[in-house]
Amino acid sequence: MSIDTVFVAGAGLMGHGVAQVFAASGRRVFLYEPQLARAEAGLDRIAGNLARAVKKGRLAAEERDATLARISATRDSADASNAGLVVEAIFEDLAVKRAFWSDVDAIAPPDAIFASNTSSISIDRLADAVGPQRRAQFVGMHFFSPVPIMPLVELVRGSATSDATAAAVRALSADLGKQVIVSADRPGFLVNRMLMPFLAEAMRAFAEGVGTAEDIDTGAKVGLNHPMGPLALADFIGLDVCLGIMVVLHEGLGQEQFEPPQVLRDLVAAGHLGQKTGRGFHAYPSR
Repeated sequence: MSIDTVFVAGAGLMGHGVAQVFAASGRRVFLYEPQLARAEAGLDRIAGNLARAVKKGRLAAEERDATLARISATRDSADASNAGLVVEAIFEDLAVKRAFWSDVDAIAPPDAIFASNTSSISIDRLADAVGPQRRAQFVGMHFFSPVPIMPLVELVRGSATSDATAAAVRALSADLGKQVIVSADRPGFLVNRMLMPFLAEAMRAFAEGVGTAEDIDTGAKVGLNHPMGPLALADFIGLDVCLGIMVVLHEGLGQEQFEPPQVLRDLVAAGHLGQKTGRGFHAYPSR
């Protein structure tokens, strides 16, 4: 199926990247936030990403301009009325996500695909917010950050997701230059189910004084050949996001390795969320 217009809800770390890759693929994109200033901030981040790509010689200035021209910042959910695809990249809060889906279900075309970028929440629980006739077109389409660079998409099928919807998401992902893996609708899906226990154990080792944050991260980079250490990666993802995913995993699977470490809870409670606040397991004084 041909999808020419994409409505992206959420202009933060994930949403602005999703909007960028769809616009770069030649599609019209509406980047939505209830507060227009936040949508415009997301558009500014896209402009910055593209400017850096031009400066490094990876993108022609004409392509940058064409990509930006395809994106409109909006606070009006009615702009989903002509979208062939709605991508929800709202923060990991079930109630907020469900409220959005319930609202847009009454606006989007009947044949539009609904794709959530959730990193951990059940697709079936989200799909319950839309009418029964829409659930075959509801799917998980989990991108990875930074979206323009990371080549993976997790396709998560809910119990009602149709073969046609899954095939359409595969085709879209391929058109974006992404590789698809398929996960059952289980807490954390595939990647975060593997990743979060690793991050949690690194946090516990830090809290117990087994090693410094620098040594833990260097051990993973040099000893395990990881491009980024686990504590730096948690800071990059956002410690609040990591906490939310671990809570979903622990509640859904009930296994000890998924329980959020107390040091993570303490940092989030103190407002130290990683790179975006300037402090997490590491300090980021320039931010």
